[in-house]
Amino acid sequence: MKAALLRIGRLFIGLFLYAIGIVMTINANLGLAPWDVFHQGLSKTIGITMGQASIGIGLILIIVDSFLGERLGWGTISNMIFIGLFMDVLMLNHLIPTFQHVLPSLLMMLVGMFIIGIASIFYIGAGLGSGPRDGLMVALTKRTGKSVRFIRNAIEICVLAVGYLMGGFIGVGTMITALAIGYMVQFAFKLFKFEVGQVQHRFIDDDIRWIGKRMKKENSSAAE
Repeated sequence: MKAALLRIGRLFIGLFLYAIGIVMTINANLGLAPWDVFHQGLSKTIGITMGQASIGIGLILIIVDSFLGERLGWGTISNMIFIGLFMDVLMLNHLIPTFQHVLPSLLMMLVGMFIIGIASIFYIGAGLGSGPRDGLMVALTKRTGKSVRFIRNAIEICVLAVGYLMGGFIGVGTMITALAIGYMVQFAFKLFKFEVGQVQHRFIDDDIRWIGKRMKKENSSAAE
């Protein structure tokens, strides 16, 4: 129980930090990351918050990931729900400042991307499954045989184009994020000596099987 609570605590710290990092890149006001362009465009089109748009798209992606054969973890579900909720709390209450000058805005964007890297260490390290967007990338990579880089770039180009057509904000920060986010996340991983390949994930179907075995064992003991 203690180990499970620690994993859950680590997961939620990661999700909250992830939301902080995303909002910092948004409030830098230099241009949004591709997925955030899509979320903002959707929020403007149908009149919802960016957090709600993130949650709605996450739900659709979880359904798609399931049909494509990707295993879901409790972290996958939590990622879908809570990053969007945390984003709305931070943005609607203006808890993270905005800047109008280029240098502080650029600094905040870079710090935000670094925080996303730290957040990834917490949430991936919890071992409770990847996020819906990462799951889509993995599923399409398996299905098509294309490289991760090709699939990720293709996905982000598509969501960027659709988001822009719906009114999402594209600027120099969009290019900076697209080019630098991978390096910033990798820098955070190296700084904290985090090896993503060593994480052993536990998925929802693992817990369902465990519960089934426990119930059978209890029923057998009761019958005796």
